[in-house]
Amino acid sequence: MDEVEIDGMAADAIIVMGVSGCGKSSTAALLAARIGARFIEGDALHPRANIEKMRKGIPLDDDDRWPWLDKIGAVLSEAVASGTPVIVSCSALKRAYRDRLRKATGGPLAFVYLEGTEDVLAARMSRREGHFMPLSLLKSQIATLEVPTGETGVVAVPIAGTPEEICAAALQQLSALRFT
Repeated sequence: MDEVEIDGMAADAIIVMGVSGCGKSSTAALLAARIGARFIEGDALHPRANIEKMRKGIPLDDDDRWPWLDKIGAVLSEAVASGTPVIVSCSALKRAYRDRLRKATGGPLAFVYLEGTEDVLAARMSRREGHFMPLSLLKSQIATLEVPTGETGVVAVPIAGTPEEICAAALQQLSALRFT
C-alpha cells in the first residue's frame, strides 16, 4: 500500500478537525492541494436528517454522528486500500469518534486539530454565508469537544493567521509526526 509522504512522515490519511468555524474545509483543501491528495468535505457525507437538525439549531448527539462517522471511516478505508492520499474535514469532537475513525481507516491516520478561542470562532461563524451550522450551536460543539492533547498522530495548529500560514504550520508539524 502506498502512503502519503509529507517530508518523511508516512500517513495514509489525514483528518482536519475542530469545532465549527475553525477552518477545517479551507485548511483541508489547501493541505490536499499542497501534497497532491484527494480532499473530501466531511459535511457532504452527513445524512440529510443531520443537516436539517443542525439547520434548526438542534445539536447532534452520538446516535446522529455514528452513521456519519462510519461513512467517513469507509471513505478513509477505501482510499487507504487503494493507495489514494486523502484529507477529510471532520469535526471529530470526541476521542471515541477519533478512535472509531482510526480503527476504520486501516492504516496510520493523522489529525490536524485547529484550535481557537470561542471569540475568534464566533466571529468567523458570524461572517459565513450559506452554511447550515448556526452560530447558536458553537457552544454545544465546544462543550462536546474533547481536546486531543496527548493522542498519537495528532498535531495542534492555532487558527490565528492566514489560511496559507495555518496550512504551512500544519505541514511543518505533520512532517515531524511519527506513529509508534
